[in-house]
Amino acid sequence: MEFLTRTKAYLLGAEEQKAAAYDRQLLLLAMVLMIVGLVMVASASLPEGIALGDDPFMFVKKHLIFLTVSLCAAICVLNVPIAFFERNSVRFLFVAIALLILVLVIGRTVNGSTRWLSFGPLNMQPAEFAKFALFTYFSGYLVRQKSLLQESYKGFVNGLLVIAVISALLLIQPDFGSVMVILTTSVALLFIGGAKLVHFMALCVVAILLGVLAVILSPYRMRRVTSFLDPWNDPFGSGYQLTQSLMAFGRGSFSGEGLGNSIQKLEYLPEAHTDFVFAILAEELGFLGVFIVLMLQMLLVFKALQIGRRSLEAEQSFAGFLAISIGVWFCFQTLVNVGAASGLLPTKGLTLPLVSYGGSSLLVMSCAVAVLLRIDYEYRAQKVPISNSAMTSAAATSAVASE
Repeated sequence: MEFLTRTKAYLLGAEEQKAAAYDRQLLLLAMVLMIVGLVMVASASLPEGIALGDDPFMFVKKHLIFLTVSLCAAICVLNVPIAFFERNSVRFLFVAIALLILVLVIGRTVNGSTRWLSFGPLNMQPAEFAKFALFTYFSGYLVRQKSLLQESYKGFVNGLLVIAVISALLLIQPDFGSVMVILTTSVALLFIGGAKLVHFMALCVVAILLGVLAVILSPYRMRRVTSFLDPWNDPFGSGYQLTQSLMAFGRGSFSGEGLGNSIQKLEYLPEAHTDFVFAILAEELGFLGVFIVLMLQMLLVFKALQIGRRSLEAEQSFAGFLAISIGVWFCFQTLVNVGAASGLLPTKGLTLPLVSYGGSSLLVMSCAVAVLLRIDYEYRAQKVPISNSAMTSAAATSAVASE
């Protein structure tokens, strides 16, 4: 009888813990996207590995190392309370600014862009950390300055000054794609945080004007825009990368050529395993593969926004704003990457979240998913406290045993 009672109490405790556990669907979505990324990077990088290092699995091995490090880092982040990010949000911002300045001084230049800090065989892209740091800062800023933001233009302008500093440092690299991600996500946060519509509209106008000006004043950006508008006008020059990407989409048709059967990855499409891995996916897996991957990304974004909404409703404001910012970030970066690969947008050099090859991007975005899991866990723990449930179950078991 005592055994049955103890077993029942244990099962009840397990059910209560399950009710307050992490979001398994979010974790599954992230893991599936990582697996898809590993498979596609392996397929797309084989010719490049042979050409650069006489090793077809050179980039696969590196990507596996990136995945391992990213998962370990995500596990560490998962054990950090969200209050830690809120307390240190300003410090994160200053670290990000320092790294962006440092990369301009001693950074490594590749293809005309100075975006990487080298530490022996390892390369870090500070722009990826800067995105997360800025969104963390803004989430705390919206909590601290909520009344000022809603009642006066000063709160809105102060937020814009921070965006301007980060954007200026990124444009010097130059990294126009990251600037667009930061602007879009930060503006969305300000709007959700209560900024007046007139301020929001004025910012949109100014952002568009500055974007046009940045394109006009930069010859390389102008070439990207003109090649985007008519890539076939110069298919062996400025429009080469996009025309090769479009050929990959055309060959993919509905069901694709089959995994590993891409032609464009055979030294025709540059950056096939990084910025344009989606084009190789479209060629090998076709419309079906494209649809599935986009659905996975959309569901992950929906999960992030759902977690943010629930946290805001539970008056966990910082966690809610941070979750929403991560959702908008993933959504817009996916949109830009897919749009650039398919010819709907100019090429920006942004990775496909959790899929493309790239250690910095994979590391930061894995940690961002871990933050989402932690936010959801704390929300569920607040709703059904695990410690109280466990104590109640233990007390009930002891009482029955004593009888």
